[in-house]
Amino acid sequence: MCGITGSVWTDNSRRISREQLECMTNTLTHRGPDDVGSFYLEGDSSSDSPSVALGFRRLSIIDLQTGHQPITNEDESVWLVFNGEIYNYLELRNELLKDGHQFSTRSDSEVVVHLYEKYGTDMFQYLNGMFGLAIWDDRQKELVLGRDRLGQKPLYYSQQRDRLLFASELKSLIASGVVDQEIDPRALDHYFIYQYIPHPLCIYEDVCKLSPGHFAVFKQGQLKVTKYWHPDFNQRTSLTASEIPDKIANLLTDSVKLRLQSDVPVGAFLSGGVDSSIMVALMQRHANQQVQTFSIGFPIKAYDESTYARQVANHLGTDHHEFMVEPSAVEILPSLVRHYDEPFSDSSAIPTWYVSQFTRQHVTVAISGDGGDELFAGYPRYKAIKLAETIDRIPPLKYFLGSPIARLLPYGTRYKGFFRRLKRFLTPIAYSPIHRYLDWINIFPYRNRLEYYTEQFQSDLEDHDPADFLTQAWQLSAQRSPISKASLGDLVTYLPCDLNTKVDLASMAHSLECRQPFLDHRLVEFAAQIPATLKFNRGVGKQILKTTFHDLLPESIWNRPKMGFGVPLDTWFRQELHEQTGDSLLSSNAKCHQWVKPSGIQQLFDQHCTKKRDHSGRLWSLLMLENWLQHWC
Repeated sequence: MCGITGSVWTDNSRRISREQLECMTNTLTHRGPDDVGSFYLEGDSSSDSPSVALGFRRLSIIDLQTGHQPITNEDESVWLVFNGEIYNYLELRNELLKDGHQFSTRSDSEVVVHLYEKYGTDMFQYLNGMFGLAIWDDRQKELVLGRDRLGQKPLYYSQQRDRLLFASELKSLIASGVVDQEIDPRALDHYFIYQYIPHPLCIYEDVCKLSPGHFAVFKQGQLKVTKYWHPDFNQRTSLTASEIPDKIANLLTDSVKLRLQSDVPVGAFLSGGVDSSIMVALMQRHANQQVQTFSIGFPIKAYDESTYARQVANHLGTDHHEFMVEPSAVEILPSLVRHYDEPFSDSSAIPTWYVSQFTRQHVTVAISGDGGDELFAGYPRYKAIKLAETIDRIPPLKYFLGSPIARLLPYGTRYKGFFRRLKRFLTPIAYSPIHRYLDWINIFPYRNRLEYYTEQFQSDLEDHDPADFLTQAWQLSAQRSPISKASLGDLVTYLPCDLNTKVDLASMAHSLECRQPFLDHRLVEFAAQIPATLKFNRGVGKQILKTTFHDLLPESIWNRPKMGFGVPLDTWFRQELHEQTGDSLLSSNAKCHQWVKPSGIQQLFDQHCTKKRDHSGRLWSLLMLENWLQHWC
């Protein structure tokens, strides 16, 4: 696991100096504390030959002795910097050896170099892994960027006429000193809705994220972005219900075994939920030693899963490590803002940060269960989709339960309270399924969010609709059931933009590699074909996982309520965060007032503190934004 950065340019008056490259590279030291490398090639200005600079920081996982980067082929015509892991690299290496390719290392990164020699940009379809990479092809005088199918590894770039810069993290681009930090209002609007900024947008207008499953080629000052992964989410499996479990078991087992490959210690996050518990059970079955598992506990019972984690660890016989923490938003906020280079307000980043910090004290690689909820319809919100689907079939009931009824309901003061959830469910019941779902998952209300925005911000958003991001995702499975549309839509939106971003930045901040077996593209493509009726039944998701792996875990784990990885935001804003929130968001010097009306913030704060409404999600979103603006702008 590593950090990569670099640039290509044709005009030497716009060169990236060696000193700039060093600065860009050093900002990524946390991603790769074990080694550093660079490649710098100045082109011939008389022939308009491009110049290239590649920077690399390494976290050593495989081939500890000879895996130095940037890495090249025999004649030094292809240079690579690579962040991630290719899990099928041994298979690919054997095929390349048969073709006559020669290797000087045992690393997966050298396999990518030779695979590019053989296939060019067609190589991406052969890679099973997580990655953000850059290849300088000196023969074609072009730079190739690539990102894995599900966005497990990040990759930012900035195109500036005849110059392109790229990096694993946004802070590396900013360290170059040549990237404009003008805020993109479209990105900010998305942030207020989704709590993250989706690809290809970035908080800065001058920067983009390379979208998952895409590669880009920069040549002669022109950038062409191409999608290489084209899953057919409308396709349904031809296997019978009795045949599907064996297929799932084989695919997931192979995925776990591949991700156990490492020359450093491998452990696992264990929450005691279904997904992480399945991962640990399969690891324990196929690892050649006792698996180390890691969990954190909280003093507040509603957010503490440590009892379940302990139960699974005892059942499977793992070497279990447990750390009790009392999360402090005041203490951790500066660290989150520093490492999450864009505004990001998923509060589960806090426990993810703690568990990554704790786990890194023992191992260098951790397996996680991310992706199970999207692939197998595990989120509780899918219950609302099923209920709404029934209501849609009865128009009079749909009209009766719509806005008139919803307006009469009281606002709940507790985040998971009955009236709050009921009101949130009924308010958009008359909307289309896609806009209804967006209303359920948004932070600021999609339809009346402009009430919070300043006039200038509203003006900047003309002809912009943040719902388009979700709509395009749902269209990938247009012929499927509502639950399939939602879960597969989450797979290509919420998963890469929120969950994978959260896990990558929290883990890499502590030089910890995180691997996610559920996100093996072979399993993803098959699971997408499984009918929703086999995944979600009688209000409970992951039914097919229970059928497949029932014997691995105790019944209490299969039947336990889903808790999520949360923190008590509602209480924090009335206690430890109260003073800081008021001082930062309501100060006359607050930078967020350029986009959000102070009167709207005051209303949210007052209603929350007096327990009239629970606005903790919106206040956290604003607080993260203000702290980000103060630190980065």
